[in-house]
Amino acid sequence: MIPLHLLFCINRNFCWQLVQCLRSVVRFPCSEGYTVHVLHSDLTADDLQQIQQKVPEAEILGVSIDETFFQDFPETDRYPRQIYYRIFAAQFLPTELDRVLYLDTDTIAIQPLDDLYHKAFDGASYIACTHVRALFNKMNCLRLGIAEDVPYINTGVMVLNLKQLRQQQTTEDVLAFVSDKKNRLLLPDQDIITALYGKQIQLADSYRYNLSDRILAMYNARHPNEIRSID
Repeated sequence: MIPLHLLFCINRNFCWQLVQCLRSVVRFPCSEGYTVHVLHSDLTADDLQQIQQKVPEAEILGVSIDETFFQDFPETDRYPRQIYYRIFAAQFLPTELDRVLYLDTDTIAIQPLDDLYHKAFDGASYIACTHVRALFNKMNCLRLGIAEDVPYINTGVMVLNLKQLRQQQTTEDVLAFVSDKKNRLLLPDQDIITALYGKQIQLADSYRYNLSDRILAMYNARHPNEIRSID
């Protein structure tokens, strides 16, 4: 049986957050098991071993990335270089792997992930959610120079169609876009994926698969007769 493959892109500062996220995931046993791919540039073998010891229910595999490849990508304390690793995940992960579920380390799973992980792509390169309403989506489209019908996605939870991305993605296209729009990028990885692959994104229900306290509060404020809870 094929395990459920998860992807994380971190530096050493996020090891503990990763452990907490994974502990929330493995509370829901998966018959195939979990394989966790950790893309990084500064974790040691001891770091990975400690993560493995704290989450024995999953297989932890470290993938070391040459961070100099991303030296031309904008970087801040809030948006470190590792946020870009997920963009090229199809190049970094094993070629026999056709799909992977990416999670930000501040994600807490409150339901099993099987349903999202196994969703049919139906030709899409990504399955993801949007948290952006129509007006702000239009502003993002103007800023990035893309069509208004392209949804601006949240990259914190995504299923990646690795097989398709390997066929269509080129490093040159990504680098050209970054060079052209460098001064307009606000949420860099989200901007890049939305702009380059927005026509190939299948939207998932954000209230089911990528819910935050802020989004929930906004929904409840707009729908006082249909109050939802986090569970």
